[in-house]
Order: sequence, then C-alpha cells, then structure tokens
Amino acid sequence: MSSSPMVELVGIAKRFSKPAGIASRIARRFGGPERATTVHAIDGVDLAIARGQVLGLVGESGCGKSTLGRIVAGIMPPSEGEVRWQGRNVAGATRAEARKAKLGIQMIFQDPMSSLNPRMRVADIVGEAPLVHGLVGRREIDAYVDEQLVSAGLDPAYKRRYPHQFSGGQRQRISIARALAVQPQFLVCDESVAALDVSIQAQVINLFLKLREDLDLTYLFISHDLGVVEHLSDRVAIMYLGRIVEEAPTGEIFARANHPYTQSLLAAVPKIENRKTTFVAVKGEIPSPLNPPAGCHFHPRCPHAFARCRSERPAIRQIAPDHFSACHLNDEPR
Repeated sequence: MSSSPMVELVGIAKRFSKPAGIASRIARRFGGPERATTVHAIDGVDLAIARGQVLGLVGESGCGKSTLGRIVAGIMPPSEGEVRWQGRNVAGATRAEARKAKLGIQMIFQDPMSSLNPRMRVADIVGEAPLVHGLVGRREIDAYVDEQLVSAGLDPAYKRRYPHQFSGGQRQRISIARALAVQPQFLVCDESVAALDVSIQAQVINLFLKLREDLDLTYLFISHDLGVVEHLSDRVAIMYLGRIVEEAPTGEIFARANHPYTQSLLAAVPKIENRKTTFVAVKGEIPSPLNPPAGCHFHPRCPHAFARCRSERPAIRQIAPDHFSACHLNDEPR
C-alpha cells in the first residue's frame, strides 16, 4: 500500500443556505432582522486516504458523513477547501483530468432502491455509463455487463430484469456492479450495508474485501456501525457535527480511544464479555447544525468540559504515532 494520498481533503467546509422567507421579510419592514437559514454541514475537514487503504468514517446521524462522501465523489462542490485527486485539485483540473477523477471515484449509496432507476433493466443500469464514456463498444457491452455482474456476485442470466424484481442484497450488488463498470480506483460507500439483514451484510462486506484485493481498490467507508468499521477498515476517522475529532489506525482507535466522544461511542457498543454492564448512550442530543456551539462542538455533552472548551476550538494534532485527536484535555494541565 502506497503512503501517498489518492484522495486528500484540505480545509473542506460545506454550508447550505436558504433565503429568508416571507415572514422574515415582513418582519424586516417593521424593523426586525431578516435572517437567512444556514446549515453548517461540514466545518474545516482535513483527511488523506492512501492508495489501497480503507478509511472508516464514523459518527452519529446528522454529523455530516454523507455530505462529506458526496463532496469526495464530486456529487456536490465544497463551499470552501480543496478536494485533491492523486495530488491535483479537482476544481482547477483540466477537462481530461476532471473526467479521470469523475470516473475514478464512484459512490455506492445506502438505499439501492432509490438510487437505481426503476424503469431500466439491470443490463442498461450497469452498461449505460461505460458505453457513454467509451470504455467499451456496443458489440462488447453484453459480455462486459456479464463480467461486472459476476464480479459483484450476481447471475448474468437475470440482467433483463428490473430492480424491483431483486432482493435488497441483490439490488446492492447491482449498485456495486454499476460502480465497477467504469473501472474506478476509489469507492465511497455510504452506509452501504446498513439497510441489509445481518447475514446479507456479512456477504456484502466480504465482497468489498474481495474486490479490494482483486481490483486494488481504495475505500471511504461511511458507517455508524462500529463493528462493521472495525472489521473492514485500516484506519478510522471519528466525525462530530461537521468536524473530525479523532483519527488513527483501527486497532489504535478501539484499544486507546482518546477523544471523549470516541470513548462514549465505544462504551455504548455491547460486548459478550460485558453481559452485566449497563450501557449508557452518549448523553444529550447532537446540537443543530443551524446553530452549532462555540468552541468545541462536543462540549455541551462532554463530561470533562471546562471553560476553554466553551470558547476555543481545539485543533486536531498528533498525540501518539499516527494518532490524531482534537481535545483540549491533551494540552498542558489546566
């Protein structure tokens, strides 16, 4: 595995703004403030994913994981920062470089039923993109589609069927075959096994591992399931309210979690050896990204918060070899 980043995120931020509504504009006429609504989805994320690596991205619902995945995949642009593909800023790339990045990074979504066109047959779903981009000719497309379906663990005999004629696990395999059809090097997997039964989850996870080995793929694997992430990932990044709060190799995160949020997540995972333990969820609810807390975003829920946490954003810094955390508790004793 190469140490040079295949994908690098530098200072990525994403905001969604909605213009002020009618009530706000009426209030302005009477001297009140006119306020636009702004969601702070991503707030200054730096990440580097090396070739051949599986980076697990973990966090609660609403923390910005899926938004970050879509930015990496080129589905939406960042408000600030750079996405670098093999060292080049995608936003400033030439047309040929941008096309290479677009094909090189593919995304697999959580719900295949909503991401697959219900009016298209499987053969067309898988074969459309390679035809459009000239990766294969019309004479070879049938055999090419068969090859992609076999790679994803599907019987090519069913390629004339529609998505609704398959089970959930089979539909996710169709999504995988569609992504593989343009010969990507990098896959963004957004909760790709969350909607599947546990036994089917195991099959799809094993498929991802096999494809990684066979095709030399790199993954950004987004999930809230720590068990899946531990099994699949080489490295884990913990995300909270749009920020990366901890990042380290998988074994290091699970053995020596540093950030209080990471520790809370791991403490809530049931284990067979802890049968008599009372598991407590992370206290409180994740704050609204419309009005995120000042300082450390986690301080309203953190049992160790002190005055500095409420006013100063902690910088993410190295606390051990290849282990990074953003917590004021790592600084000099207060």
